[in-house]
Amino acid sequence: MLSAILWDVDGTLAETERDGHRVAFNEAFEALAVPWRWDEEHYGALLQIAGGRERLLHDMQHQPRAPQNAAEREALAERLHSLKNDYYARIVASGALPLRPGVRELMNDCVRDGVRMAIVTTTSRVNVGALLAPHLGADWESAFAVVVTAQESPRKKPDPQAYQLALQRLRLPTESVLAIEDSPAGVAAACAAGVPVLVTCSYYFPSPPVRGWVAVGPSLGNCAGWQPAIASGSAAAAADRVALGQIQEWHAQAMARRAG
Repeated sequence: MLSAILWDVDGTLAETERDGHRVAFNEAFEALAVPWRWDEEHYGALLQIAGGRERLLHDMQHQPRAPQNAAEREALAERLHSLKNDYYARIVASGALPLRPGVRELMNDCVRDGVRMAIVTTTSRVNVGALLAPHLGADWESAFAVVVTAQESPRKKPDPQAYQLALQRLRLPTESVLAIEDSPAGVAAACAAGVPVLVTCSYYFPSPPVRGWVAVGPSLGNCAGWQPAIASGSAAAAADRVALGQIQEWHAQAMARRAG
């Protein structure tokens, strides 16, 4: 039985990377008169580096006008990252970052059917709250049985630390939960912890991983393009979204294969 859904945040709940973090980084660059900007393509390449501060330090190694001294680069990265978080909070508060289609509906399904939910991310708790408070209210944490962020799990995905901690706090075995992720690093983290994972491909990660998923598709908000395919006469197809019942079916099939 599926007892809990474990949500990733960036790229899974919303397209935060392209429309939130990237924009906020560029605003921080401008505010501090840093002489470079990150376009969509370059930022997509930087996503291979886990963590915003880590991306800044990596990029500075290739920016000819970046500080040459390592301590100065560290100090600049700290200032930029802190300011970026402020700009990011303003962006999400303005309503410019909607949840991805089907996300809120699936959350409502979980509440209705008593399936617990958790947040499992290695972004900061401040950024998670900034995203979810406009959509779920100031008490957004009450919607989740467990919230694991960078504060609790400093090791970035693909390290499985965040998922291992979530399982401990939920007191559930791996076969009773399902992660929802969008990135190869997130899928690898879930798989390394033994957690089955459903993949909703995002703007920066449009191609599904070769393996490791229970189901993969373009969006929870429609039934087209999913593997395994959604039956045309199913309840999910009638609603034209991936509902909890469909996810429970995929999860049961995957657990039967695991047991066999």
